[in-house]
Amino acid sequence: MNELKGLGVAMVTPFKQNKEIDFVALEKLTSKLIDGGLDYLVVMGTTGESATLSKEEKQAVLNAVLKTNNGRLPIVFGIGGNDTIKMVNEYKSFDLSGVSAILSASPYYNKPSQEGIFQHYKYLSENMSHPIILYNVPGRTASNMTAETTLRIANEFQNVIGIKEASGNMEQVMQILNNKPSDFLMISGDDALTLPMIACGAEGLISVIANSHPESTKQLVSKGMEGDFESARFAHYKLLGLIDAIFADGNPGGVKVLLNEQGVMENEVRLPLVPVNRTVESILRKLN
Repeated sequence: MNELKGLGVAMVTPFKQNKEIDFVALEKLTSKLIDGGLDYLVVMGTTGESATLSKEEKQAVLNAVLKTNNGRLPIVFGIGGNDTIKMVNEYKSFDLSGVSAILSASPYYNKPSQEGIFQHYKYLSENMSHPIILYNVPGRTASNMTAETTLRIANEFQNVIGIKEASGNMEQVMQILNNKPSDFLMISGDDALTLPMIACGAEGLISVIANSHPESTKQLVSKGMEGDFESARFAHYKLLGLIDAIFADGNPGGVKVLLNEQGVMENEVRLPLVPVNRTVESILRKLN
């Protein structure tokens, strides 16, 4: 899946003040990201507030992005949950024409064992026709998918093509990189750790900060993957303060402040999320 190497963005979902989806802003955001040089778009990830959108809204967002994109970039669609069979049934109910791959987070809340995580992805692999990207984000799921489990899945299921790794554990990252199949993608799921992960062999990033700063994030990823680490370090440190600030009071509230400052969308999120506090907002608007 060479088309999914490089920089992807976990797209935010714009809302109006009445909390309805703002499709005008979504079109503006999609065009901004394509013009910013990204390699692919990720729709309905965590940053897209997928947990608060209905199935019909998710389909509408996907359709809107596909229409604006018009075949220019690959599209990855997020489908996750903690009811494995229900997830597959939901997957089959979507119109995923034009979608290149599915991004699916390890089950949350249930806290399955490593065998449970393996069996979950085994069921997905056997019942989904799209390529699947694993997503390990223990800070949200309350359970870590170990390197051993990731490698077991990577070796047994050909349609599982990679992992978005956001454990923050560089030793775990290196264990996967050192032992994975050559065609299994290691994708950073942490903006701040992307440079060291690429230095160790990762093949890209699914980013949050690229929503607001696609060009600088693209420089970080592309120069790092080219081995030009002096240029990649420059981009990394240029972004680092912003990266810290956008996560200081919750995601995607932070990056939505930046996008609001840039005139792309309203500074609105859906409950149970709320906008970032005034101190963080002030910092973000000054840094933007």
